[in-house]
Amino acid sequence: MEFKRTLGLTDATSLVAGSMIGSGIFIVTTIMMRDIGSSGWSIVLWLLTGLITIFAALSYGELAGMMPNAGGQYVYIKRAFGEMTSFLYGWTVFTVIQTGVIAAVAVAFAKYTAVFFPSLNSVFFQINESLKITYSQLLSISSIILLTFLNTGGIQNGKWLQLIFTSAKLIALFSLIILGLSIGLKTNTFALNFQNMWEAKKTFIDETNSIQVVPLTGFALMGAMGATIINSLFSSDAWNNVTFIAGEIKDPQKNIPRSLFLGTVIVTIIYILANLAYLALLPINGDPNATTIVGQGILFASEDRIGAAAASVIFGNIGILIMAALIMISTFGCNNGLILAGSRLFYAMSKDKLFFKSAGKLNKNGVPAIALWIQCIWASALCLSGKYGDLLVYSTFASLLFYVLTISGLFVLRVKEPNAERPYKAFGYPFIPALYILITLAICVNLLIYDFRNAGMGLLIVLLGIPFYYIAKQNPKST
Repeated sequence: MEFKRTLGLTDATSLVAGSMIGSGIFIVTTIMMRDIGSSGWSIVLWLLTGLITIFAALSYGELAGMMPNAGGQYVYIKRAFGEMTSFLYGWTVFTVIQTGVIAAVAVAFAKYTAVFFPSLNSVFFQINESLKITYSQLLSISSIILLTFLNTGGIQNGKWLQLIFTSAKLIALFSLIILGLSIGLKTNTFALNFQNMWEAKKTFIDETNSIQVVPLTGFALMGAMGATIINSLFSSDAWNNVTFIAGEIKDPQKNIPRSLFLGTVIVTIIYILANLAYLALLPINGDPNATTIVGQGILFASEDRIGAAAASVIFGNIGILIMAALIMISTFGCNNGLILAGSRLFYAMSKDKLFFKSAGKLNKNGVPAIALWIQCIWASALCLSGKYGDLLVYSTFASLLFYVLTISGLFVLRVKEPNAERPYKAFGYPFIPALYILITLAICVNLLIYDFRNAGMGLLIVLLGIPFYYIAKQNPKST
């Protein structure tokens, strides 16, 4: 049985946008603002994030047109750099990138559900302080199991879930933006936030519980920006998931490049407008001990929930409930796209005898059900371990390297296969792909300098895949 091409441009674009928008846009702005403290540089970082993402999406379009098969990025890396390199990508996606994000998004879903049902935070089972299971963890696992089950019913199930939840979150986000700007711009908050828009500073609370402010200029500013952009890049990630399901998209040579461009542009616009809305509603500076949301400011928004703080300014106390409901919708829809797409990559690995053999089979509904359930089991285990957050930080560096590697494949394949059919050629080649590579490598070098521990752990996770590759090659029947 083969995959059926039933998804159109709208479905593919919905998957791109829906997979990108999770809970990050409602949280990371506060973290970034503490790192750089400047409204001007903050917007520059979100613009740069959008440009980087769009540049990458435009470059992926050519590869997608050449190889419109299930597995996407895994297939591109294999054709350009060989089987072992593609296995290391697939290994990292399975162990951390895809399953770790699924776990993190599921935990965020359960966390915001607990706003309505606080009892979810209570303990279900406990052996000691470090080994316990909460009802919230059980809900996060249940959401993964439910979405996995629904996706085993066929691609149409996943398609409609994605369309419904992506549409809902886009409508809700645009409403938040429109209301936020219309209300916020009637005050002087926006003007005050942009009064000294290029004065950057790092703000933190020291061991004596005192607020410390360190001015940032020159190389210190560049270093801080290079380190904190990881937050916005993480919020904009997963756009490449649509390439994993290329085998189920109609006219993939045209629809995948178009969906990559449309989806990334839509999300970039939403993210920039959302940040402008935050700056219109809330002052940047604040006091962590303040009793009001406005008094806490963006820097000290409760639990970094800037989205909830902004909604509270618009709607009052009920704004917290409205934002919680929005994030529940956002995370549930995001995970549907991640679960749907990830299984197709593992299916492609199985076909190459580099993953469990059973993962390469389609069920009666034409989907890789066993690959879906294997992914579900590991993601659920990460939910229980509580280590998904650390793993995601470690994998961000590796993920960026694989993006660079994949886009470098454009140049490699232009040399190796000059006469290969290319229904779509990368926009701005060779300048835009080269610019993406240079910018992203600069970010990676910055991370090695300013965050060596996490960058090093990311490399270690990738390198741990090397012995597993040789095990898989020596025992192809057991995989």
